[in-house]
Amino acid sequence: MKNIIFILLFVVLNGATCEKEHEVVRSFCYWKTDLNFENTDDSLIKDLKVKHLYIRFFDVDWNPYAKEPLPVATLHDIRLNESNPEITPSIFITNEVVLKSGKKQLDSLAVRIAKRIEQIGMKRNDSKAEKIASSIVYPKDYYKQENRKQLNYDSVKSSEMAKLKVDFKEILIDCDWSEKSKDNYFYLLKQIKKNYPATAVSATIRLWQYKYASKAGIPPVDKGLLMCYNLSKPEDFTTKNSIGTSEELAQYITHNQYGLKLDIALPLYSWAVVFRGNQFKGILSDYDRIQNDTVKLKKVSDAKYILQDDILVGQTYLRNGDEIRIEKISEDELDKMISIVKSKIPIDSQTKVTFFSFDKKYINDYGTQNISGYYARF
Repeated sequence: MKNIIFILLFVVLNGATCEKEHEVVRSFCYWKTDLNFENTDDSLIKDLKVKHLYIRFFDVDWNPYAKEPLPVATLHDIRLNESNPEITPSIFITNEVVLKSGKKQLDSLAVRIAKRIEQIGMKRNDSKAEKIASSIVYPKDYYKQENRKQLNYDSVKSSEMAKLKVDFKEILIDCDWSEKSKDNYFYLLKQIKKNYPATAVSATIRLWQYKYASKAGIPPVDKGLLMCYNLSKPEDFTTKNSIGTSEELAQYITHNQYGLKLDIALPLYSWAVVFRGNQFKGILSDYDRIQNDTVKLKKVSDAKYILQDDILVGQTYLRNGDEIRIEKISEDELDKMISIVKSKIPIDSQTKVTFFSFDKKYINDYGTQNISGYYARF
């Protein structure tokens, strides 16, 4: 009897300690046109143990004058200072591009996408070579050395640059394709893959594309990034929270059958949606300074406010009577969303859990301890 009790106790304790056998890859999306990390950014990467970044390299939009798809909003530079997370280039392609482009245009686009990724990668390597060359030519104790060596900076930089290669493990293509555009889009993905035979090509998967995979189709890529946010349109006056709610998420993640290995993207941002007479007027990201102004802003519900004066917020002019809806995912809602994802989507040590987006404002708002807890929940 004692042996049976001991065995049962061992099984229970062993099960409790082995309940979580993996640690997911901690990741963030970076969606700005300039990447120049400061010391505070590096500290956040270190504190959160972030190992990976999806970085928006550029967008592709349809040019109505040239009547062809053209890259726009290209990333200016990549300077990560002391942090060294793995980088996945991310390219956003509008649905209009794949709807209107012919096969020859898509062939050309795939080649141009590869070239532009190479160009941005070379810029990144140039920044790396600059930093390495500076540390070699001008070490910290350089001016204290009595017989210091006179090295040629340009020669050292050229030598270091020659050692670096543009070598990404993964390329992410982001497009909210439709049932009508899927054939063209999937063709484009195959052409892009031809340029990256040894690199994983992944694609974003919107929730409707996940739930209705039989209609939307499954893209011909190596893996998917499931976007668990932006569940409704912000311009809809009746929407409670266009970023998303756990209730809405549960309506989409209803099964665990999908033809691709999935990484997970969750929201970690907020904004204010402005309406005038029930008509959508725009989105404010810098709404903080007016949110706590009880004189100029009257709170009418948990997330809704009525403006009591004409004011200028950034470059946006707001009028007396405008309604402002503050949208943010609460900590409790994020916990529920994580539980919903875990209940259906297979998670392992190779799964990237990504938050959108990497911004000191949002990270400080949620707190590094809470964000670390969200990663640990997986």
